[in-house]
Amino acid sequence: MEIKVIIAAHKQYPMPDKDCYLPVQVGRALHPDVGYIPDNTGDNISEKNPYYCELTGLYWAWKNLPADVIGLVHYRRYIGKKNGIVGLIQRYRNPFGSILDGKDIERLMKKSDIILPKRRKYYIETLYSHYAHTHYAEHLDITREVLKQICPEYVTAFDRVMKRTSGHMFNMFIMKKELYHAYCEWLFAILGQVEQKVDTSAMTPYEARFMGRISELLLDVWMEYNQVNYKELPCIQLGKENW
Repeated sequence: MEIKVIIAAHKQYPMPDKDCYLPVQVGRALHPDVGYIPDNTGDNISEKNPYYCELTGLYWAWKNLPADVIGLVHYRRYIGKKNGIVGLIQRYRNPFGSILDGKDIERLMKKSDIILPKRRKYYIETLYSHYAHTHYAEHLDITREVLKQICPEYVTAFDRVMKRTSGHMFNMFIMKKELYHAYCEWLFAILGQVEQKVDTSAMTPYEARFMGRISELLLDVWMEYNQVNYKELPCIQLGKENW
């Protein structure tokens, strides 16, 4: 089983020494080379990185990376092995020692179609209200309208997911190739329509990253509708998180 998990990165950073991981520089079309595989080769949307964030790497892998299993993590966030005292000690001593390797992924893929980081819980907020309080609710309203137009069968799943108080965030996952391709075809068709309906001319760089944020929520919508079999594992954060 050929496994490739791309590590979305925009700068040099310590990387795991495991064959299944492939560091990819996202937004390479707009920035100097940092020494990783660039996302502006072959069929790509690298120039859209200010809006799509790590999704330019996701798109590049979809169009250009042959593998049986494909995934995406971040240079400071990984999917880790199961929690436990031994795992926590190992993570403290060597964070890379507690992330999934190729053998772990192959074993998990025999029982699951997708590997995900554990849900992030918001407790007193729904996914919709949290987005509305931190960004612009109209982005999600436009996304729902796009779903009604091009794949109305997903609207009920979208509404259910928006009412939840937790979700699989960060656009991190590892999938079997067939599902990965199906998900990307669905996702980028929707985002392409949303992109045309949102005015970005007055947005700050922080606000402009809305496409990446919408897609975080759409992953659960797609899984909800298709009833895929998935496995949750800890999310490993390297360094401090900017809350």
